[in-house]
Amino acid sequence: MSRVSPPSDDLAEVLKAINVRSTILCRSHFTAPWGFRVDGSDLAKFHIVLDGAAWLELDSSAESHRLDTGAIVLLPRGTGHVVRDDPRTPVRHLEAILTDHPLDSAGRLRYGGDGASTTVLCGAFEGVLLPDDMTDLLPAALVLDQDGSSRVTRWLQPIADLLASDSTAPGDAAVLAKVADVFLTEFLRQYLAQQEAALVHLPTAEGASAPVAAALRLMRRDPRAQWTVEGLARQVGMSRTAFATRFRDSVGEPPLSHLTRVRLSQGAGYLATTSRTIGAIARDVGYDNESSFSKAFKRVYGCSPGAFRTEWSP
Repeated sequence: MSRVSPPSDDLAEVLKAINVRSTILCRSHFTAPWGFRVDGSDLAKFHIVLDGAAWLELDSSAESHRLDTGAIVLLPRGTGHVVRDDPRTPVRHLEAILTDHPLDSAGRLRYGGDGASTTVLCGAFEGVLLPDDMTDLLPAALVLDQDGSSRVTRWLQPIADLLASDSTAPGDAAVLAKVADVFLTEFLRQYLAQQEAALVHLPTAEGASAPVAAALRLMRRDPRAQWTVEGLARQVGMSRTAFATRFRDSVGEPPLSHLTRVRLSQGAGYLATTSRTIGAIARDVGYDNESSFSKAFKRVYGCSPGAFRTEWSP
């Protein structure tokens, strides 16, 4: 298999322009049992597990992720979610926890019982994270497991080590925010570049009619959903026939063919930039099992997901 093409010049320019500006909301030291809920909003958010382990669950779906030390979670559309030590642990809203347990002078939160400890850096982004069409290429939760096996994380490890340091010097929050900026900016660039490099060039919603643009966003923002042409048409207020015709005229392919490319595009991004198992990636992007994902992937890319991942290893 030959190495896939580099990002197009247009995308390369956009990726160079990505400049994340983050705000550290709190550095949280949790002891089991613990759990918090964050409501959905337009504000993009992130969590970095500096020590210990946690579970992330999204409000918008049954999607959940085990987060070990070094894991990064990016929520580009501010999706509501729960983070806790165990899927069975009750949770409280983070705002209520902060009211009852104010941050200390170093901006740290301490909360929980007397069990195992976990440290999480919680933050948000100032302003718009990415243009809408690029945000649509990202899953609701983009998870990077930093076990050192992916080519993205190997050179980022020193930055992760700096984030994990427990310094309490004046101005630490500002320093952590700047370090997180570098870390998260490169994470986004690498993920989006691999999607483009995987030769799955997805048309933008710009210029499409309102119903088609709405359908594109629905598919890209929730590829795990069991979309049908009828269901998409109903969501955008059109008849099945009229919607299918207009979509094909605008996008150049039928709705479900486009959905397959959306799913595989996100899968390619995960394969190239994370160490998640192929089975987990298959479920993340809307396939029932690894076998069906692998067959579809090979039809489009001409190689198995495992071979694609190997090709993108250093």
